[in-house]
Amino acid sequence: MQINTEKLSIKEKIGFSLGDCASNLFFQTFILFLLIFYTDVFGIPAAAVGTMFLITRIWDAFFDPVIGIISDRTQTRWGKFRPYLLWFALPFALIGVLTFTTPGFDSTGKLIYAYISYSLMMMVYSAINVPYAALMGVITSNSEQRVILSSYRFVAAFSAGFIVQGVTLYLVSYFGNGNVQLGWQLAMSTIAGLAFVLFIITFLTTKERVNPPKEQKTQFKVDLKDLFANKPWLLIAGATVFQLIFFVIRSSSIAYYFKYYVGDHDWNFFGYVFHMSINDFTSSFLMLGSIATVIGSILTKWFTRIFDKKTVYFSFLIASAVLCSAFYFLTPQNITVMYLLNLLVSFFMGPVSVLQWAMYTDTADFSEWNNNRRATGLIMAASLFAIKFGLSIGGALVGWILALHGYVANTAQSPESIKGIQMLMSFYPAVFGIIGGLLMILYPITNKMMIKIEEDLTARRNNAVVQ
Repeated sequence: MQINTEKLSIKEKIGFSLGDCASNLFFQTFILFLLIFYTDVFGIPAAAVGTMFLITRIWDAFFDPVIGIISDRTQTRWGKFRPYLLWFALPFALIGVLTFTTPGFDSTGKLIYAYISYSLMMMVYSAINVPYAALMGVITSNSEQRVILSSYRFVAAFSAGFIVQGVTLYLVSYFGNGNVQLGWQLAMSTIAGLAFVLFIITFLTTKERVNPPKEQKTQFKVDLKDLFANKPWLLIAGATVFQLIFFVIRSSSIAYYFKYYVGDHDWNFFGYVFHMSINDFTSSFLMLGSIATVIGSILTKWFTRIFDKKTVYFSFLIASAVLCSAFYFLTPQNITVMYLLNLLVSFFMGPVSVLQWAMYTDTADFSEWNNNRRATGLIMAASLFAIKFGLSIGGALVGWILALHGYVANTAQSPESIKGIQMLMSFYPAVFGIIGGLLMILYPITNKMMIKIEEDLTARRNNAVVQ
């Protein structure tokens, strides 16, 4: 079959991107609010939440390759990966609501319920997101088109973040009317319904075009050997772990930072005085950060036309981490500086997030180029493993660090606890971001090399058709 390398339609780019919007309606909620939901609403100690995050997410991370192996071997009239969007959209929405439902159990019962519901949520998240991630590698074989597609995807993803950051706390307040537990359940029911619709739209508007070589016989051991011999994948996967730890620690700390460190007070913005509640600060801070991230995402294609993808990735990640560390030196009154720093940190993270997935699909091409075998599902599943491993470590560290510094939910914090919250917004995450950036200096695939890989693969596929 002739591989179609023509430009994708706007409809398909938008349709594909809405799948990431659906995922991020929950992913962003997990990053920003799940920890504080469990500690301050659900009623679990911070250290116990940290341990739960580590155990459930590591199990889930090992579950990802299983989904990748299964999806690589799936054959339907809709393709290998698209059907999973249809099959798991409803379970994803329903289990998402259950995760944010607080049962009337004792403390032990609540902890068991949290383990079960969150584990199920992470498993169904894998079942729909591993195939979705792999879908980007088979919609088109053109690397430049995939960068553009990745930009669309991340604009949609950060738009979801914008929704979550801007309306979640207000929906909780509106639906709960004083009952914060009911508020969270109903707010997440609304978000889950939207996610369901978006996944179905993605299924209906996309098409799979890239198939493995006809002579390829898939063997898991061989696919796994290819994966661990793939140096570019190993480097971007390692960088992803540290990038996610950086992102999760900082993002999960924002709600604590404004609730316990900044608090309610007036903000003097160049002579204009605004009285800001904790919810106002948290939501506006997050939303403005998302706008900056989206702008960075949109400009990614321009940056990669000037520099190699790896150069943009490592330099922007390190810049974001260094700027993040400056939060340690701010007082609760330095609101304007907080917002300006946040805009810069968020802007630099935009291209990093876009390029991460574009580079993963490049490593799939690199593997096929070297081995004449393609296992897109496994590569993307293993990539999600790296993301979730970073997610698990980052989430666990926040819970443990809060406990280490003496954090007690819904009380005035001690000076030691406040210091811990400040460190969680600054130096703790920055260290991991810098390490992730330094790793990518060793990444070997350049833009020039990727053009050569594309040309060779296209020639091979076309020759196979002729034969």
